[in-house]
Amino acid sequence: MNNARLMAFAADHQLLVFALLGLTAAILYTELTRLTSGFKAVEPGALTALINRQNALLVDVSALADFEKGHIAGAKNVQPSHFDPENKVLAAVRDLPVVVTCRSGMASSAAARKLAKAGFKQVYWLDGGVAAWQQADLPVAKGKN
Repeated sequence: MNNARLMAFAADHQLLVFALLGLTAAILYTELTRLTSGFKAVEPGALTALINRQNALLVDVSALADFEKGHIAGAKNVQPSHFDPENKVLAAVRDLPVVVTCRSGMASSAAARKLAKAGFKQVYWLDGGVAAWQQADLPVAKGKN
């Protein structure tokens, strides 16, 4: 495709060109934010390795009702309104792996960012949350801790 045809297409389809530019900018922003966030996304399979091999602390910031419906065994529930990197449970593991999760992965991303900004060295975020864990056919515990 030569430049003249490309420019003619762009002139005839300005909406598509703007949509492409907008999507490209959104993808770049998302990737740059992810790379500079200070925490790493982890998939369910890799999370099992972190828990079993490195004794990672798993913090679930789901609402209590969601936590009781199903959570990863061994997870500690901390309500988002009480989530504080200086919390005695968290402060004690500042240099150890800490994995933050929630129901869908949205709230836990913000919590992981807080930990990274507070100086935690090994912060992970379960991409997709407990829902991704369940989709991977991994077991969940029900009720309180």
